[in-house]
Amino acid sequence: MLRAERQVSRRHLAEALGVHYQTVGYLERGEYSPSLHLALSIARYFEVPVEVVFSTEPFPRIGHEPS
Repeated sequence: MLRAERQVSRRHLAEALGVHYQTVGYLERGEYSPSLHLALSIARYFEVPVEVVFSTEPFPRIGHEPS
């Protein structure tokens, strides 16, 4: 969500983080858990606390109204 809001391409983010662009896709789909170093690097890149980007609880779906 942050990446899309800030109009950063997967490829650009991957280059800034030193990872393959497919890794960014895996992270976004929840198919890969990042190392602590990578999680902190992503948070630093977006200038937000790591909890804004990663959580042990699933994030609610966008556009989903709570019941």
